[in-house]
Amino acid sequence: MNSFRLFSLSIILMLLSNIVGANDIQEDLNEIKQIERTLKHYIEGTAFNNKEKIEQAFYRDATLLLEKQNQDVWPVPASEYISWFNKKGKFNGRIGEILSIDLASGAATAKVEIITPKTSKRYIDLFLLKKLDSDWKIISKMAVSEKTISHGKRILFIVSNAHFHGDSRLPAGVSFSEVVKAFETFKQAGYTVDFLSPEGGAIPLSYINTSDPIHKKYLYDSDFMYAIGHTKSPNEVYAADYRAVHYVGGSNAMYQVAENKAIQKIAMDVYEKHNGIVSSVCHGTAGIVNLMTENGEYLVKGRRISGYPESFENQSKAYFKEFPFLIQKTIEERGGSFFHSGRNVAHVEVDGRIVTGQNHLSSTLVAQKMVEILAMQ
Repeated sequence: MNSFRLFSLSIILMLLSNIVGANDIQEDLNEIKQIERTLKHYIEGTAFNNKEKIEQAFYRDATLLLEKQNQDVWPVPASEYISWFNKKGKFNGRIGEILSIDLASGAATAKVEIITPKTSKRYIDLFLLKKLDSDWKIISKMAVSEKTISHGKRILFIVSNAHFHGDSRLPAGVSFSEVVKAFETFKQAGYTVDFLSPEGGAIPLSYINTSDPIHKKYLYDSDFMYAIGHTKSPNEVYAADYRAVHYVGGSNAMYQVAENKAIQKIAMDVYEKHNGIVSSVCHGTAGIVNLMTENGEYLVKGRRISGYPESFENQSKAYFKEFPFLIQKTIEERGGSFFHSGRNVAHVEVDGRIVTGQNHLSSTLVAQKMVEILAMQ
């Protein structure tokens, strides 16, 4: 059987906790946070020519294996490499992102992406790290490069951590289809996508079909799945870094997100302070019902909005009784106009810098409209 309706990372984590214990998992997560800190020293230090930060990241006798014309491997001592960054505080155009971390007791490997938009180059840095005197250090680095269309501008996907409908044990999850279709569209347009959830960390995933080429592509993409398993929490996100927020659907979008004040602030700062876009698709529209402008009005007031209408829900089922509110009803109560087409038909509404879609079939179209609007700014 090559397709299935529900894939939940929470179930995997629960199984792992039975095998190795919740304390061991938490210890590993703490170690990964420390490794991330070391890698961020490297990323920020090399981006802003801060030798002190770079020195914090590297073991003193570390060796870097770099690329050089007419030389297969170019060994460079860490001390020499650090000396190249001699214009302290000046941003040199390097945009870095941690792609993955693999922990093995007191050792780890990591992958970091560095984009330099001016040169249209993408570097992949592969690191070997070791814990030395209670601190993680890079002891080796290898780098390769390739051409890229990435420009470093970022989109923030907002997803829920809720694994069940309300207080029930009925499983719920983020729509994998809605994630990957929008993700693919933004990546093809050169954008970097980050994931934000109320709690950070892993999220449950629903509606994975491994017969779908895009589903299969990303399900087996280790960097993408690492990002899904390590979503950012609100205190790790800065609104100024993003051109748009995109609320992804799936049945669990009805829970946790709409009432989260920190996420509300991030979304409205992107929209009002940084001239960004607020977007949603399907049940993701639940996330925007409580957004309020600086003048105290609901964002949806007087706007054309789409999402998944309650008339399409199976209202006799137990899951529906767990919904804390209804999307269409709430949008209309708050002064918005709600539009949708028939079942299994794509439908997108664009109202200024608010872009909303009816269902998973609308995900690509919503992302395409967002790219068009951003291109005109």
